[in-house]
Amino acid sequence: MLDDFLFRALLAGVGVALATGPLGAFVVWRRMAYFGDSTAHAAILGVALALALDLPIGLGTLVVSLGVAVAVATLAARGWAMDTTLGVLAHSALAFGLLAASFVPEARTDLSAYLFGDILAVSRTDLAFIWLGALAVVALLVWRWSALLTATLNEDLAAASGINPDRERLVLTLALALTVAVALKVVGALLIAAMLIIPAAAARGLARSPEAMAVLASVVGAAAVAGGLGLSLHMDTPAGPSIVAVAAVAFALVAGLSRRRG
Repeated sequence: MLDDFLFRALLAGVGVALATGPLGAFVVWRRMAYFGDSTAHAAILGVALALALDLPIGLGTLVVSLGVAVAVATLAARGWAMDTTLGVLAHSALAFGLLAASFVPEARTDLSAYLFGDILAVSRTDLAFIWLGALAVVALLVWRWSALLTATLNEDLAAASGINPDRERLVLTLALALTVAVALKVVGALLIAAMLIIPAAAARGLARSPEAMAVLASVVGAAAVAGGLGLSLHMDTPAGPSIVAVAAVAFALVAGLSRRRG
């Protein structure tokens, strides 16, 4: 079945949803939506550097995304305003990435695939990388779940409990960087933040506990992948944007249902 490109695409999308679901819950709780954009924009620089140095794309995006994540966490810990820091890093990384890509013929040719994703071209090697990265993210979040949740709810309470909020922020940013590297080929740099935010936002209207929200976010993301691929297959639309569009419809339905209940 792995010889079927559509089946590989589905598996890849589900792997991404597995990571973006619980991570997206923290992004929503902490109001870090812009952070996803910043890290995703930095991934373009990683793509250009990887192509220029003849390195695996996943490695290049991971290294640069990790660098940006560490920079953001460090500056935030030193008291820099998060929105300002993210704004500077997001646009700077994207600008330098596009400049670097202009000097690499391969990057100029394939840039749209990295910006918007090319899930239908996922190979077996890509699939292994996606699932290894997704499982690593999930394992990290499960390991630090209690500490991350406490630091998210109240940093003062976390510090009083012996939890270092700065360390938990760094753990979260590292997990986000790994997710960006994993998801780049599936939905692309410009749509990664949407896969982090929209399924989690939809799950928030249905869940009754943090754990339920994390699980439901992954379920909504996986359903959006299946629905988006079906839409792409039957309507000949781009796969990545189709996935995000289905997720947006799911959010709209949940929002409408919640409003009626209210």
